[in-house]
Amino acid sequence: MGRACTNPGDEGVLPDEAIMLDAPRDGEVVDPLAWYDTPGPFELEIGCGKGGFLLARARAHPELRLLGIEWANKFYRYGANRMARWGLTNVRVMRTDARTFVLRSLPPTCLAALHLYHPDPWPKKRHHKRRLVQGDFVAAAVRALVPGARWYVQSDHEEYFAQIRSLLSARAELRELSDAEFDWQGAEWAAGTNYEIKYRRKGRAIFRAAYERAR
Repeated sequence: MGRACTNPGDEGVLPDEAIMLDAPRDGEVVDPLAWYDTPGPFELEIGCGKGGFLLARARAHPELRLLGIEWANKFYRYGANRMARWGLTNVRVMRTDARTFVLRSLPPTCLAALHLYHPDPWPKKRHHKRRLVQGDFVAAAVRALVPGARWYVQSDHEEYFAQIRSLLSARAELRELSDAEFDWQGAEWAAGTNYEIKYRRKGRAIFRAAYERAR
């Protein structure tokens, strides 16, 4: 699996296809660093939407190698175009099911960070089984984290956030960071995600937590 197009675009602008990755075949385990021209710590954002956070993160940290997963085709294409127009070579986007990708295609100890912001809360109780963050997903994600890697979580849904926090706190490999250790500063967090910007304008509370995998 790799880039669908390597033809150069206008000077300083990449073709969208240079950013877009094909989804892995069923059960295929990927090699993330094969997607980039040079090595670097690999980070994943699940549900990157229009790419606001992903763009800010990639620009602030050119040493990182970033992948954004987005299921909505319209947002996926918008995000790819956005990264391409900035000429970013350290970021890729993929349209695929994030749960399947993490459970079946992500290799062990490959992630320097996992970003999960405003996952669909499926608020009705009968739909809770559709939520992304379940025990098996957490186990697979933890397995993919390198020692010292961080998992960042943000949600506007208090009950779902509490469930996520409970699942992550139950893992012996993870330690929740205090406000003194991580205070959500930096250009990328200031930029915010699309949902964060939308909900803050409405006055809704935003819940955040950061975990570190044991070294």
